[in-house]
Formats: sequence, C-alpha cells, structure tokens
Amino acid sequence: MADENEPVDEEAMMAEWEAMAAEGEEDAEKSGDDNEQMAAEWEAMADSDGGEAAEDDEDGPSSGRVLDQDEIDSLLGFDGDADAGEMTGIHALINSALVSYERLPMLDIIFDRMVRMMSTSLRNFTSDNIEVSLDNITSVRFGDYLNSIPLPAMLGVFRAEEWDNYGLMTIDSSLIYSIVDVLLGGRRGTAAMRIEGRPYTTIEQTLVERMISVVLKDMCGAFEPLSPVNFTFDRLETNPRFATIARPPNAAVLIKLRVDMEDRGGRLEVLFPYATLEPVRELLLQRFMGEKFGRDTIWETHLATELWRADVDLNAIMDEVSMSLGDVMNFEVGQTILFNKTPNDEVILKCGDVPMVSGAIGRAGQHVAVMVRHTADRLVLEDENGMGMN
Repeated sequence: MADENEPVDEEAMMAEWEAMAAEGEEDAEKSGDDNEQMAAEWEAMADSDGGEAAEDDEDGPSSGRVLDQDEIDSLLGFDGDADAGEMTGIHALINSALVSYERLPMLDIIFDRMVRMMSTSLRNFTSDNIEVSLDNITSVRFGDYLNSIPLPAMLGVFRAEEWDNYGLMTIDSSLIYSIVDVLLGGRRGTAAMRIEGRPYTTIEQTLVERMISVVLKDMCGAFEPLSPVNFTFDRLETNPRFATIARPPNAAVLIKLRVDMEDRGGRLEVLFPYATLEPVRELLLQRFMGEKFGRDTIWETHLATELWRADVDLNAIMDEVSMSLGDVMNFEVGQTILFNKTPNDEVILKCGDVPMVSGAIGRAGQHVAVMVRHTADRLVLEDENGMGMN
C-alpha cells in the first residue's frame, strides 16, 4: 500500500486515462459495426419476407396481408346497393330474417287508386281538408310486424269474402286522436292531445270503426277493376296478440299510408298475408290493368277478320283406293280403275288433308256441284267411332 504522503504521479495517471479512453472508442466502434451488421441482417430478412409475401399474393392470400377499406366493406356487407335492397356479407346474415318475395306490380296501381279515393271519402267523412299519401309497399313477416307495432294503437281485422281470408288494418294513436278531435268539433290549429296510460273509450272505438268502414269501402272500389272483392269489418282489437290472422313466420305485404289533416294526422297501415292474395296472385303480377300475358285483343280481332276473308282451295274426294307402287307404274292409257262408290254416295270436300264438309254430288247448270249434308264436326265424330269417312 502506497504511502498517503507520497506525491501522486500525475503524468502516469493521465496516461492511464488516455489508455482507457482509447479502449472505449475501440469498443464503441466495434459495437457500432455489430449494430450495422445486425441492421443489415434485419433488412435482408425483411426483403426475403416481402418476396415470399409477393409470391403468396400471386399464389393465394397471405396470412399476414392487410385488407384495404373496400375489402372490409365487402366483408361486412356495406358495399351493396341499399336502395335496391341488395345485401351481402355479414350484413346479409344479420338481416336474413327479412322477407324476399316476388314483387306484385299491380298493388302499386291499386293503392294509388285507393289513395285518391280515400282523399275524397275522408274529406266527406270529416268535413276537413285531408291529404292521403302512399309511403311504400314492403314485404314483412307477420310475427315481426306485430312485435313492431307502436302501442297504443287500434288494429282492425277485416275479411275478404271472395278470397275467404283475412287482412289487418293498423291505426296509430296520432291518427286516432286526430280523427276523434276532428269528428267531435276540436279547434283547428291545435295539435291533437295524446293521453297515455288509459284504454280507448267506447266513443273513440266507435268513431275509428266508422273510419275503417270508409277505408274498406274505398279498398273494395280500388280492387274492383282487377277482381271484385268485398271487404267486411270483423272486429277491433287493441292488443296485437288478439289480432293474429296468420302464423308468425308467414310472409305478408305491408302498405303504409299517411293521413294529414293540416297540422294533425297519423299513419294507417294495411297488411295482407300472401295467403290472402293467393287467389288473385296471377292478376297482381300484371304490369298494367288488362294485361293478358302476351295476348293482344286488337291483333286477335284483326287476325280473325283476315282469316274469314282468306281464300282456300277445296278438293272433292270421290273415293280413295290403296294400291302398290308397281301397279301404279303399270297404268296404261284407257285402263279402268274400279272404286267402291255409286253415284248416290257422298263425297268429301277437303282443305289439304283436313275434311271440311261432305255431301251429294250433282250438277248445277254447266258446273259440277256438291250439296252439303254434313259438317266437319260430324265427319270427325264418325271417323272416331270407326264408321269411316270414305
């Protein structure tokens, strides 16, 4: 151990510090080289992974590939045309309970006609300015519709006599209170009061029944040009469970109408199960009134008229004999051929191969004539019975 009083050799200490600093620089340079080498190795690995990913993209999707926004929208089903009702992906699975059924074009025409008739009828019924508009016509499941009805509401069940089935009419609370207010002399310019938490009174139910009768009468008039049907009021319910007219999974057509009375009004919905419309399904598939699925009455009449004016050639068949081709080839001039006919037997007049009439042959002036005795119907009947025509 050195003596504390011994003087410190400063030059030796400085030399030792310089040596330590030089070793540190060498270590730093060595570690820097190592870091650069490691970075180069990582870059090489990344390049090789990128090449493999590119090859995977050519052969098929890679597990490490990131989806872009368009592919995400397609997967989730948000790239479909919502207005056209097209749904894909997860969105289609979520909405798989929706009904996809054939469109009935004639319903649009029928309820457009009904809207015009209702506007006039309800004006006469309420003595007020009423505007009725058609919102849309959609397909729903009957059970889903009953669960979606906002309460309180009144549900009128009506029967289609000729179709032997039922329909449903829903009047929301806003329209109920508006009709009651108008019919009982409510002041104009004030919104209809909505009182919740109580059942509808007998007066309110009676007034709504009268309005339903007016709407059903207009609906009969709207369907009359297509297929005459009589809609009769059956009952009025306030609980959707008691208004069940079809099984919950059954498909139905929902027609939503809007009734506006200046600053008041509400919604009226008509629901037809497809089973109710089945008797007139073929008629509802028409695109316009009177469509005959390819038939045109004007051209039919014109074609029938021209056919009656057409000229045809008739051949008078005296008799027919079956002979071999060899006998025919051996015919000679002046040879006599015998037929199993007498002058009193009938001859048949044919148009082509079709027998038309038959009668007795004779003479009228300088012409050979045939007196018609039987028509083609008689000839066909005799042929079917095996009596023969020749």
